[in-house]
Amino acid sequence: MPTTATPSLSCLVVDDDPLSIKIVNHCIANTTFLQAAGSCDSAVKAAEVLRHQAVDLLFLDVEMPLMSGLDLLKTLHNPPLVVLITSSKEYAVEAFEYDVVDYLVKPISYARFLKAAQKALEVAGQRTEAEAPAHAPDADYTFVKVDTKLVKVAFNEVRYVEALGDYVHIVLGQSKLIVYSTMKAVEEKFPASLFVRAHRSFIVNIRAVQSIEDNMIVIENKHIPIGQTYMRDVLQRLNKF
Repeated sequence: MPTTATPSLSCLVVDDDPLSIKIVNHCIANTTFLQAAGSCDSAVKAAEVLRHQAVDLLFLDVEMPLMSGLDLLKTLHNPPLVVLITSSKEYAVEAFEYDVVDYLVKPISYARFLKAAQKALEVAGQRTEAEAPAHAPDADYTFVKVDTKLVKVAFNEVRYVEALGDYVHIVLGQSKLIVYSTMKAVEEKFPASLFVRAHRSFIVNIRAVQSIEDNMIVIENKHIPIGQTYMRDVLQRLNKF
C-alpha cells in the first residue's frame, strides 16, 4: 500500500551560544520532518546566509550582540517561519508582533521543541495551500500576495509587469500592485498565450501593445525596451517576424 511522504522543513539555527546550537540541532536530528540547513552564531551572519539560501524555518535566539534576533526579523522582507528561543520570557509579547510560530524559553525540552516544530509544519501547510495556483490553466485571473493580502488580478487588466529590485510592479491601467516576487515567478503565473517577456525587467500583455518604435514597445505612452535576446520571440508573438 503506497504511503504519502511527510513534507520536511529545512531549518537554520541562529544563536550565539554554542551549547544552545548543539541542543537545537540535536532536536532537529531527532524530528523526522525537519532537516538541518546549517547554523550561525550571530544574527549578522544569518542575515547574509538568508540572502543566498532559502530555508523554511528559523530557530532564532533573541538576545545576541550587535544585532538581536528581533532586529534581524525587521530586516527580512519575506522571512521564513520563525521559532524564537531565549532565556527570558519578557520578549513574548513583542515576539508575536512579528507573527512568529512559537516562542521557546531555555532550557528547551524536546517535548516542547516538538510541539513548536509541529506547529511550524501546520503553518507551512496552510501557506502552501494559500500560495498554490488559485486558478485553472484556462482561467482569466490569478491571485498575488500584496503585503498580507491575496489580491485577485484579471489578466486582461494587466498592461505590463516591471521588475524593481526584489519587487515587481504589476501595472493595471491607472493603478499598480507592488508584489514581493521575481519575474520568473510572474512568468509561471501569467499565461504565455497572453504575455511575453520583452526585457530582463519587463513582461508585457500582448493585447496591450499599441506599437513598436525603435526597439521599444509602446503601451499607453509607456516606452518599454526590447532586450536583444528577447527580440525574436517578441516579434514572433506579435506576428511581425
